[in-house]
Amino acid sequence: MRNCSICNHEAVYRRPYSGESLCRPCFTKSIEKRARHTISRFKMFRPDDHIALALSGGKDSVSLLQVLSTIEEDFPQSTLSAILIDEGIEGYRGEAIAIAKENCERLNVPLHVYSFKTIYGRSLDEIAEASKDKGSLSICSYCGVLRRKAMNVAAKAVKASKLVLAHNLDDEVQSIVLSLLRGDLAGLTGIKPVLEKVEGFVQRVKPFCEILEREIAFYAYVKVVRFQRIPCPYLESSMRSDVRRFVNVLEGKHAGITYGLSRSLKKIQGSLKGVDARGDLRQCQTCGEPSSGKVCRACQTLEELGVH
Repeated sequence: MRNCSICNHEAVYRRPYSGESLCRPCFTKSIEKRARHTISRFKMFRPDDHIALALSGGKDSVSLLQVLSTIEEDFPQSTLSAILIDEGIEGYRGEAIAIAKENCERLNVPLHVYSFKTIYGRSLDEIAEASKDKGSLSICSYCGVLRRKAMNVAAKAVKASKLVLAHNLDDEVQSIVLSLLRGDLAGLTGIKPVLEKVEGFVQRVKPFCEILEREIAFYAYVKVVRFQRIPCPYLESSMRSDVRRFVNVLEGKHAGITYGLSRSLKKIQGSLKGVDARGDLRQCQTCGEPSSGKVCRACQTLEELGVH
């Protein structure tokens, strides 16, 4: 390992896509600076925002909690809280809740926990059992639909003005590939650092969307931030897992390709004006949440599985 490209001290991390070698302090500063730059460039926050971070206990959201709590110190009129969605996954989510509580207490950030059981009347494990004979999608697909609604319900409950997602650059690129594989052009329009303001939805922003997953993981390691390391037991049932491996192999052989795919999306989105991922919204007849149809996707999912 060479010396740090910035201060000439001993380097601990090398960025193959840029050729930089960085020491611990310069590496952590670079991650925090990039997150701040993304927040500023896309005008993610107002000085008086109530920011709710979707905290899972994983490396991305715990690292973002660390970064946001530091940034918030410069904006005394703003407030930061965390919301955690407990899907009800036996042997997995319990550890995540404990880690989330530990990090929130350390940083003096209020934590609000909401569960699938409370919102939907069933845990994800129970929904997974019901989907064995009736569902045509993977349990990850069902969970994604239900989590998105649950996060919006929770963000509105704590009166947040912004809902912060810890999506990293890898997550965004995986979503690009998934949308292309599915022929989902409308889905491509929703892969943005800041989602448009829509009545009934707490606006979502992604401060980590320009940072690689491996760099966030190393940031957590360097900052000695405790996060959940075991993966969700349902993870391998999703197509996203296959896409993740595919993109990782490409990045390993061709450093910088993840950034290249992200830049390509911005060019593609310019030709997709008029393609609306949500369409005209109304209130779901079942739950009252925003929906592009008479019934929202979450309620449709539960009805199809017979667990509503």
